[in-house]
Amino acid sequence: MLSSRQQQEIRACCETVSFDVSMAAYSTFKAGGPAAALADVQNQDQLAALLEYCRREAIPWRVIGRGSNILVTDSGFNGILFRLGAAFRTVGLKNESEPEVVAAGGGCLLADLLGWCRRHGLGGLEFLAGIPGGVGGAVRMNAGAFGHAIGELLHSVSIIGADGVVKQKTADMLSLGYRCCTVEGYDPNQAIILSVTLRLQPTDGEQIARDMQNYMLQRKKNQPRGVPSAGSFFKNPENDYAGRLIETSGLKGARVGGARVSPVHANFIINDGGEASAADILELMHTVQEKVKKETGIFLEPEVHIF
Repeated sequence: MLSSRQQQEIRACCETVSFDVSMAAYSTFKAGGPAAALADVQNQDQLAALLEYCRREAIPWRVIGRGSNILVTDSGFNGILFRLGAAFRTVGLKNESEPEVVAAGGGCLLADLLGWCRRHGLGGLEFLAGIPGGVGGAVRMNAGAFGHAIGELLHSVSIIGADGVVKQKTADMLSLGYRCCTVEGYDPNQAIILSVTLRLQPTDGEQIARDMQNYMLQRKKNQPRGVPSAGSFFKNPENDYAGRLIETSGLKGARVGGARVSPVHANFIINDGGEASAADILELMHTVQEKVKKETGIFLEPEVHIF
């Protein structure tokens, strides 16, 4: 863990920091071990100072966004986890000359972005309705559903790496794939999306609201509600669905401790009762991977980031 000197120096970079923090409180899984530090970074100056400090002290770091697609192991993370604060949660038009291009901070909630787009009659992102993450994480994962992905609408990103240098990248400079978005020269886990621009389509606000509601209804019908999870746990293999493979392998409802394969949708591992440890979840993950591999020959890759 961090020494008292390091804690004091980190606090000088960013006042809104906590130490020895249980990540169960900051993950939608409601499970996970401690982080040595959790910093709510309020502006770019604080972020640059923290990155410089981590570089100088050789302290590991990661961005966790809204905690909706992560699992920290029970042994914890011996470094600093960042969350982007108020200065990174803005949304608005990029400029008046391009009324269809929206600029959103990397820390902006998807729900806030969608609400802004509905009010201003800009459509295209409705398929993201109900996804609980933030903009930066959604772009990092090229989040998608119902045959669409956010990468289809990307215009540009502003990104900062471990060296503290901010660069602008247009969409054609990104490598977009299924549940991934990478930039040449950057370690995906050592790059922070500060903001993005998205090219949308003028659309009637009421139509946007109806489409969002329809997508939400589909999610409620087919996905577990009211229980802690990280959303879809495994990536879908090419030309198939992880949930189908798990179900046909006889694992729907399988349990390890407090972790359970959802009886509603087999590609959701849920923290049933809120008492699961990260170890329970990981053991169940391995059980699913081994059984599906044995039954189908397909190895399921986690979509959730585990560290």
